Amino acid sequence: MKTTVAIIGAGPSGLLLSQLLANAGIDSVIVERSSKDHVLSRIRAGVLEWGTVETLQDAGVAERCLAEGLPHDAFSIFFDGEPLRIDVAQYTGKQVMVYGQTEMTKDLIEKREAEGQTIFWSTPDAQLHDVNGDHPKVSFTNSDGKAVTLNADIIAGCDGFRGISRQAIPQQKLREFERVYPFGWLGVLVDKPPVHHELFYANHQEGFALASMRSATRSRYYVQCDSGDTVDDWTVEQFWSALATRLGPHWGPKVQTGDPIEMSIAPLRSYVAEPMRYGRLFLAGDSAHIVPPTGAKGLNLAVADVRRLAKAIESWKVLGKDEELENYSRDALDRVWKVERFSWYLSTMLHQFPEHSPFEKRMQEAEFKYVMSSEAAAKSIAENYVGLPF
Repeated sequence: MKTTVAIIGAGPSGLLLSQLLANAGIDSVIVERSSKDHVLSRIRAGVLEWGTVETLQDAGVAERCLAEGLPHDAFSIFFDGEPLRIDVAQYTGKQVMVYGQTEMTKDLIEKREAEGQTIFWSTPDAQLHDVNGDHPKVSFTNSDGKAVTLNADIIAGCDGFRGISRQAIPQQKLREFERVYPFGWLGVLVDKPPVHHELFYANHQEGFALASMRSATRSRYYVQCDSGDTVDDWTVEQFWSALATRLGPHWGPKVQTGDPIEMSIAPLRSYVAEPMRYGRLFLAGDSAHIVPPTGAKGLNLAVADVRRLAKAIESWKVLGKDEELENYSRDALDRVWKVERFSWYLSTMLHQFPEHSPFEKRMQEAEFKYVMSSEAAAKSIAENYVGLPF
């Protein structure tokens, strides 16, 4: 079997890449280790940069996002109950869009399948071969139990942090940078209206909290928890109590509680692998980098990678120019590190670190007060939150 681009991973980044390539007349095949049902059941991010929304429009898959998504002009940060509203629209002229990653994935799958995209689901034995040569390939067993060898010109690794793509790069060719945070986020999804129409981030002496949403009737809440905690360590009542305390006396009592649709813990880490290219293998999204969810950058950074990679492949395939492919890793990493910085910055300011001395805690307070007093500092946060230029 032959294709121009073999895409590893049928998450939103792999699906979006295949759609952008198809729009440019370039064929691809997607190989996904999990089942379609599993991919559609994953609860993930929900805040889209406006550049991500524009990319979905370019791809022709933004209709439901624009109709059902919730545009936001601003968000708030609370520090020990003191509020700071960051007016993103005022500072940047742009908005962010609240639209769940699960819904975005549904939209992409529907469009790709309607256009006849070949997707091999449930291929846990997939392996990459000869990625540093002129004829890379992917081998796997399809759903009928038949062995398949997929020959490609390019392999796009869009299969996440634990996928096979980055593992195909020899360890001596890879540089890895990592910061593991000493806490996680315990998250609850509940079918109740959000406590407010804008997002709240809170740094309380008992820990971080976030009040977010997926729609006008579905809320997403998080509280900081210990890194070793499991869901079994928390009752639903303990979660709601911690959230109310950390959101403060004004907003905490207004939270509408209920039985969660989903309750899970996400560890926090910052991670970057360099380079994002090895031979004919190109990494995009979580296969190359991870950001802590503070600032909602993970999915958006993956979209930025995919947008860049799609244009580079189009330039190579349609125009016969190799320059953008050759520079893909360098150019992508330049933006990746800037986004990593912002996510690290917000995480450092908004969480309680167990190792912090009174000095570090005063530094958090001083940083918050500086942003409150400086329009330039608030604008910098707004520019990063709404999304750096592609």
